[in-house]
Amino acid sequence: MSKPETVDDKNFDSVVISAKTPVLVDFWATWCSPCRMVAPIVDELAEEYTGKVSFAKVNVDENRKLSEKYEIRSIPTLLVFKDGKPVKQIVGLRSKGDLKKALDEALAAKK
Repeated sequence: MSKPETVDDKNFDSVVISAKTPVLVDFWATWCSPCRMVAPIVDELAEEYTGKVSFAKVNVDENRKLSEKYEIRSIPTLLVFKDGKPVKQIVGLRSKGDLKKALDEALAAKK
């Protein structure tokens, strides 16, 4: 069973930047209702995209440096990384279909 990996300032580069597959990073906080609503969707996608896309979660309250670096102003914010760079940003609660489309675009894009 594939689940998003919790990442922080210490392991972000090794988990996300160095990843061989695209990575969807969910920037969230415990007090954020839309974040709690998108979490089960991200969990479902992690199952569906096992082996093709990796998934990570960053708590913005505990990892301010990452939030500043990637200019996270609203949450939830989902960033899709490919080859160590953010290629897609999704802000706010979105449907599973919207998230799948972003992931499929990242998978289809040439290096």
